[in-house]
Amino acid sequence: MSEQQARRRVVILGAAGRDFHDFNTVYRDDPGVEVVAFTATQIPDIAGRRYPPELAGPRYPDGIPILDATGLAELVAARAIDEVAFAYSDVTHATVMHQASVALAAGADFVLLGPRRTMLQARRPVIAISAVRTGCGKSQTARWLTRLLGAGGLSVAALRHPMPYGDLSRQAVQRFASLDDIDAADCTVEEREEYEPHIAAGSVVYAGVDYAAILERAEAEADVIVWDGGNNDYPFLRPDLHLVLVDPLRAGDETAYHPGETVLRMADVVIVAKTDAAAQADVRAVREAVMDANPAAALVLARSPVVLDDAAAVAGRRVLVVEDGPTLTHGGMAYGAGYVAAAAAAHIVDPRDSATPAIAAVYAAYPHIGKVLPAVGYSPAQLAALAATINASEAEVVVSGTPCDLARLIALDKPVVRARYEFAERVPGTLEAIVRRFLVERGLASG
Repeated sequence: MSEQQARRRVVILGAAGRDFHDFNTVYRDDPGVEVVAFTATQIPDIAGRRYPPELAGPRYPDGIPILDATGLAELVAARAIDEVAFAYSDVTHATVMHQASVALAAGADFVLLGPRRTMLQARRPVIAISAVRTGCGKSQTARWLTRLLGAGGLSVAALRHPMPYGDLSRQAVQRFASLDDIDAADCTVEEREEYEPHIAAGSVVYAGVDYAAILERAEAEADVIVWDGGNNDYPFLRPDLHLVLVDPLRAGDETAYHPGETVLRMADVVIVAKTDAAAQADVRAVREAVMDANPAAALVLARSPVVLDDAAAVAGRRVLVVEDGPTLTHGGMAYGAGYVAAAAAAHIVDPRDSATPAIAAVYAAYPHIGKVLPAVGYSPAQLAALAATINASEAEVVVSGTPCDLARLIALDKPVVRARYEFAERVPGTLEAIVRRFLVERGLASG
């Protein structure tokens, strides 16, 4: 048997994030493995491209194809695949096992790579923020944390879970210290939603594809690293303090999604968010689920107050609400901060009445979305469709619940008033005391 025949032939199921990281850390330099393809889901316009040879390494001089996620059984049979590795997130446990069933029935092994093999060890202290679902309130918690660290005189590098939707070679290591950096990189709405708040808080943001190289750059300029997780994935870095958010507005989801249940069981601190908006019975149910899954974790109760930049501009007006895209789509929420903030409006305009075909397709794919407009913008065409939908509506004012500056990104003929969730502890000082104790233990603050 030749060396090539002896290699295990692997397909990695992904969504332009963990799949690339798992390849880089586990498979890329393994001479006993040949990664035949990635598959793509969740993110539009990824399938049909290639993971470039500059990132794939010398064993893959032509790169690696990225194929559509449909047709897995046919792919396993046609390419004699030995192993199917599942490497994306924010999906139900049932979804994972359906994919496993397809792979197993076709004759392949089905694997989930774990933290021990995929986490990178940093030379700086790492505080990781994860969540059991997209839209739990992680972003405002990360902003609160980076402000706290900055106020203590610490330089912070925020390493964001990957969103490499453009030229993968150019996005191997990305560093953002200003809005101009984001503009120069042609970032999508989804990327801006995550990067802009950190920059506003005074932190430098790193993202990209090759997280070993990203970590090396970040360690050179930061006292502490904040891992800003996404899509309820577990961290790419080994955390020294791991904060995980759960959402009582979606009680039960904390143990129903992959790898959300994993991060819940890994947590050092579990933050029950949105306790001011959820029914108390749901808050109790989530607290009980947390205690069952991870009784050793510290428990923090938090509120998510909504801040509206200019309430007077909204009161009594016809308002169209734009919300954070991933929170509404695969996050499963019907609305977000913008809709809550627009309660004083005379009338909330239904964006479906003016939706372009591209935006109407989003509503068709996610019928749970309410009378709000998801801020989708993975491509210039999608951004143009977003702008056209807003401008064609009968609204007088736009309330934007997306964390990015929408008016900076698209040309609108209506004023935009921004709304955002903030993080607040139910018992002031609880989480702050945990973080400060950690900093003292690491020699980053005085006792």
